[in-house]
Amino acid sequence: MILLLSFDSVFIFLFSQALVSWGIQELQVNQEIVEKISAAGQLMNCSAPIDVLFLLDGSYSIGKGNFERSKYLAIKLCDALDTSPERARVGAIQFSSTPCLEFPLDAYFTKREIKDKLKKIAFKGGRTETGLALKYVLRKGFSGGRNSSIPQILIVLTDGRSQGNVAIPVKQLKERGITVFAVGINFPRWEELHALASEPSEWHLLFAEDVDDAANGLYTTLTGSAVCNATFPGCMANSYPCERKTLERTRKLVGNYFCWKGSKSNDAVQTSLCPFYNWRNNLITHPSRCYRTTCPDPCGSQPCQNGGTCIQEGLEGYHCICPVGFGGDNNCAPKLSLECSMDLLFLVDSSSTTTLEGFLRYKAFLKRFLQAIWSTESPGSVGIAQYSNDVKMAARVGEHQEVLGLMKAIDSMQFTGGNTLTGKALHYVIQHGFKSASFSADIPDDLPRVVILLTNSNAEDSVVEAAKYTRDQGIFLIGIGSELLRAELERITRNPKWTISYSTPQDLYNKITELQRKICSIGSQGCPSQPLDLVFALDSSASVGKRGFAQLKAFVSSLLLQFHINRDVTQIGLVVFGKRPHTLFGLDTHITSSSLYEAVNQAPFLGGSASVGSSLLHVYDALMTVQKGARPGVKKIVVLITSGAGVEDAIVPAQHLRNNDISLLVIGIEPVETKSLMRIVGSLNNLFRISSYKDLKDSADIIIERICDEAKRPVSPCRPNPCMNNGVCVSENGSYQCQCSGWKGPHCENKIQRGDTSQLQMHPAIIGAQRKRRGWRRFYRT
Repeated sequence: MILLLSFDSVFIFLFSQALVSWGIQELQVNQEIVEKISAAGQLMNCSAPIDVLFLLDGSYSIGKGNFERSKYLAIKLCDALDTSPERARVGAIQFSSTPCLEFPLDAYFTKREIKDKLKKIAFKGGRTETGLALKYVLRKGFSGGRNSSIPQILIVLTDGRSQGNVAIPVKQLKERGITVFAVGINFPRWEELHALASEPSEWHLLFAEDVDDAANGLYTTLTGSAVCNATFPGCMANSYPCERKTLERTRKLVGNYFCWKGSKSNDAVQTSLCPFYNWRNNLITHPSRCYRTTCPDPCGSQPCQNGGTCIQEGLEGYHCICPVGFGGDNNCAPKLSLECSMDLLFLVDSSSTTTLEGFLRYKAFLKRFLQAIWSTESPGSVGIAQYSNDVKMAARVGEHQEVLGLMKAIDSMQFTGGNTLTGKALHYVIQHGFKSASFSADIPDDLPRVVILLTNSNAEDSVVEAAKYTRDQGIFLIGIGSELLRAELERITRNPKWTISYSTPQDLYNKITELQRKICSIGSQGCPSQPLDLVFALDSSASVGKRGFAQLKAFVSSLLLQFHINRDVTQIGLVVFGKRPHTLFGLDTHITSSSLYEAVNQAPFLGGSASVGSSLLHVYDALMTVQKGARPGVKKIVVLITSGAGVEDAIVPAQHLRNNDISLLVIGIEPVETKSLMRIVGSLNNLFRISSYKDLKDSADIIIERICDEAKRPVSPCRPNPCMNNGVCVSENGSYQCQCSGWKGPHCENKIQRGDTSQLQMHPAIIGAQRKRRGWRRFYRT
């Protein structure tokens, strides 16, 4: 018996599921179009003053399961409404035998509150008195609504099996200018729903069983009208053939069978032939037209560049399979990286003038830009904010380091509309947007801070004063907008160099590389076109201390931002020293700013006493030679930062550096004796006295300027000598040649084996050069 009951319950469940599947409104198009309709509904949004009232059928003919389904659709429809006291308001009435106001239009104003209240509505049961419910709306009006100038929309969710007359109250509602959407639940009576829906009924008739399709239908009607014209860019409303289905119970005569009619006496039974019927559910199809919004195929415009293959994902989603060397963004652009250390804060205009389309475009641009240039290894941090009347922080600077977290923050941003208070937004993000990401709690974060403004609206407040305040705080400002807004952006940035304008919406996405280039040129006073081999020698002795050494590293890291790091322009080396020097990395070790930045911050504190002379000798031997990555004919500079201790042994090594055309710049931290440092540096122009470690950053500009002045000096390709193993360098027409003895190769790097007669002929200058060689190194080998 238990087994039979279990089987019956399974059969009933499967049958009910079959009925539901029969009831789905079907579009007579291919699956691709269905997916586009489903996805397009997620992009449309109504951000306008509007009063929306849900009228939910809670009668027994609906049943509790279908009532929950109608609630789910109502919740889904709320996603496209910009709910607030000034914009979309939502209320709900449940009706069965009598109508009941669940909550008025002025009770809840956030989507979360409205959805929570809709979920909690309990099924009441009773007769389907739709006409009585409509009269209630006529009598009470839109409770909590506004004046008649605000569009009123009534969304009736019912199976259309009313037990009263609905024609008269529906007519009166429409005469009052109320737009009525009729949403069929389960297997509705479509003729009654047609009578309920506003004209044209094809635009106002929906089917709850396919939630995405019903949502798209509502959004299409709303956004296609003057109520809220906010269709996603490129999307269009189209007509498609569709079928609406319902069930009707009919009876069929099976036959006549004997049946008992009772008895007139105690000993006789009266029988007769009685008709027997079989009840059957008949599926009835109603051909119709559905108006739905679809959007262009994201792969149709061939977005994948450089031979990439486009793979579509949903409506606006796609990904490109990129060839090797590409994939810097979603469109197979050349691979990029930030290659400079910055704290970036993107400030996105979400005001009414920018429009929903412009706001969505800026979100897409942000996602493409960060996907192209950002990674967990990128130095610095990113923050994101949007503004109109107020500012909303999607992510403070430093809150997310991974691209996935940044993408989620961007996706969470919703269009707000309102006024364009750009000045107010700048003040807010300067005070609240940046979050310290320093390497030590004792060390301030010295990374340059940049605000990138994306707007397509003229500011409605004092933005010029706010921009000046931003710059006074040491924060750089870059403006991005359309060509029509160029003058406004240049007023804000005060420099066309920091303004990016685009001619068409699609042209915005072509500005990713330009933005990356401008960010990395922020505050750049380095020597972008002058080849340079630059070595920093940092005092890591006990006289500096751990705290002071951490500040030295932070200072050097900030200086590195000013140089274009690669093997054709600037190479950087680093030596730290206490009693003995230690090479942290050579000139040819790191070829990107990001790897340099990390390497500098890993420099160890050595402690002990300082020996500046040993460190300068080590710099010459271990870094300034061809075999260690130095480049012949390229200007070489050593920047020594010291507390002044241990300089007594540095005079001869410093002179040897200068004799070999290596410039020496010395930065001394007070208290330091100028006389001692002057004997090392040789020229007052190359000596910088800094009052404290924390004041180092204030001298960065003048130090960079001095480095670049030295980098412009003419150099000899033979100084320092690029030839190894006592080879003699001979300069010839701006180049050089190595004359070798017992060795061969461009730099005398290969020893000549016995019997090998392929020796280079001795140059006449070799004899005099060898005579002048001195054994000065022996004084520093101990």
